[in-house]
Parts: sequence; C-alpha cells; structure tokens
Amino acid sequence: MIAPADRWGPFALDLEHAEQRARLRSLRQTARLLTGPRAADLCRLLARAETDPNALEPASRALNAMAANDRRQIWAAYAALARAA
Repeated sequence: MIAPADRWGPFALDLEHAEQRARLRSLRQTARLLTGPRAADLCRLLARAETDPNALEPASRALNAMAANDRRQIWAAYAALARAA
C-alpha cells in the first residue's frame, strides 16, 4: 500500500486513467532527464504502471529509494511542471 504522504502526482487516489497515465509519463520523463540511468528501475516501473496498477506501489518505493539529491530534483521539477499546468 502506498503511504498517504506518497499519494501525489500519479500516485494520487481516484485519478481517471488518462490523467494518471499522463502523470506517469511526465514523472518518467522528468526522472530520466534529470538522473539518467540512475532512474532506470523507476522509469521501467512507471512505464509498466501505465497498464498495470500493481506497478504503482513498486514505482513509489523505487523513487523513495533513490539518492536524496536525485529524489529532491525529481520532486522539484515535477512540482514545477504540475504548477505550470
């Protein structure tokens, strides 16, 4: 189960499938651009989560397991993107 503190972006509850898919892609692109191959597992799980909701929890764990600096960069860039929308 995804912890309440981690229910943001594509991990939020009750999203329509199209919106969740868009958020997953946006987060995946952000992670890949900012951290390159260090985000390979995260990006793979985010891509899988587009069609398999069971991949959401492992994707959340993969993001939380990344180095603190990488995680902060991804969060900040994703938040800025979401605010602009």
